[in-house]
Amino acid sequence: MGETVDISSFAAPITGEPMNLAHMIEPHENERVALIVQNQPVTFGDLRAQVDGLRGGLVGLGVRPGDHVALICGNGMHFVVSYLAVLGAGAVAIPLNPASPARELEREMSKVRPTTVIVGPQGADGWARVDRTIVPSVTNVVCHDGSCGFNYEDLVVSEPQPIVDVDPDSVAVMMFTSGTAGAPKAAMLTHRNLRSNLLQGLSLPTHIHGDDVVYGVLPLFHIFGLNVMLGMSLTVGATLVLVQRFDPATAADTIVRRGVTVMPGAPPIWVAFAHFDELPADTFASVRSALSGASKLSTAVSQRCFERFGIVIAEGYGLTEASPVVTSSSGVGPNFGSVGRSLTGVAVRVVDANDEDVVVGDTGEVQVKGPNVFLGYFEDPEATARVLGADGWLHTGDLAIVGDDGLLYLVDRAKDLIIVSGFNVFPAEVEDVLNLHAAVAEVGVVGVAHPHTGEAVKAFVRLEDSAIVDEETLIEHCRNHLARYKCPSKILFVDELPRNVSGKLIRRELDATLLGN
Repeated sequence: MGETVDISSFAAPITGEPMNLAHMIEPHENERVALIVQNQPVTFGDLRAQVDGLRGGLVGLGVRPGDHVALICGNGMHFVVSYLAVLGAGAVAIPLNPASPARELEREMSKVRPTTVIVGPQGADGWARVDRTIVPSVTNVVCHDGSCGFNYEDLVVSEPQPIVDVDPDSVAVMMFTSGTAGAPKAAMLTHRNLRSNLLQGLSLPTHIHGDDVVYGVLPLFHIFGLNVMLGMSLTVGATLVLVQRFDPATAADTIVRRGVTVMPGAPPIWVAFAHFDELPADTFASVRSALSGASKLSTAVSQRCFERFGIVIAEGYGLTEASPVVTSSSGVGPNFGSVGRSLTGVAVRVVDANDEDVVVGDTGEVQVKGPNVFLGYFEDPEATARVLGADGWLHTGDLAIVGDDGLLYLVDRAKDLIIVSGFNVFPAEVEDVLNLHAAVAEVGVVGVAHPHTGEAVKAFVRLEDSAIVDEETLIEHCRNHLARYKCPSKILFVDELPRNVSGKLIRRELDATLLGN
């Protein structure tokens, strides 16, 4: 399926010859629509012209191969053009959250020391509050309107400069991630890493094709949005509809009106669709590929979307350090709860504490190996050594089992494990059971200290609108599905759960913010 697009030069084997990920937009015809931004189509010809001009403008400002360039832009033209221009100049793109407060921007930039910052409209307020003395490395600031430095609109019409081909193992992107554990670190992803994962993604039976229309609400400063949503769409010549903010009603309208065929989403997006009763059953009639990633999707939500809309959500597993996709259930049919099989070219194993492969059905840590695995954390060799073995295996810290069907089933994060009277309790298992209750919209589970059992299970529940249910009813619901030691001893009802921009539940914030309630 899909219109044939000649990407042979892009899809050639990655050797040690110089290359650049920015070439991804080169093979496509000028008149093909690459993006739809604020309801305006942008052709590949228009996109190339702007990227070429901004690349020339950045080179004119003194940006050189290997320089660090921070991007503080939302889902729009400023991000896409800047990202490709920075890569094409041989520099390192560092996408940052445009909604971050100034203190967070200062912390992150002080770690990676960019020489240039490109600020889009969504990042202007945060940048205006940044204390420049904390980031003395910054010598050039490019603003969308010129209000805080060089004018983006002037630079984008500069004399073009050719793409600078670099060593495949040169760093292309640094992305902040909590890593497999701990405080945020800058993961270094090379041109080889990112392009390898794009090529690996092309092996999936339902991969993005040139005639697809892709819904683009995932944040571009997150690896799922950057390399899966944007990178794959531009690589194959699809049309990406960029969206700044999500709400289910507006999204449904866009999906129908634009004839969206590929719908990538983080779990909160699918939760919102599943529980938005006003959506017609045929909302996703045009969608041939529905994707979920960035965190574990509730089985109850997958089943509800299948029953209501007839869509099979292909759940994937990945992490920033793997560029990001490791496995996908694409093409394996409705298999609720599984994240499928590894992509072609990605090796996956599930091991015990002694690094020995576990038997089928036993829980172990997921380890990953392949050309998509990152170079390491910037200027943090100790953290790198903790997760990246000398043999090339990436220790993810994620726990999973391989089922009898050969598919991978995520269990939980190793660091989130709760131990009750010596028995292991995986928060995700308890969350899945609570999500089965009709009154529950979403839930987060953590372990809390207990004088007799070491730890106990505590749940934070957001109810469906107008739903009424008490704590004891939900605890009894758990007892009907789980061993008693796995059941919550306490359930608190909350208005919302803390999640990061990719939709992952931030359990440490449950601990810090809600446990005192």
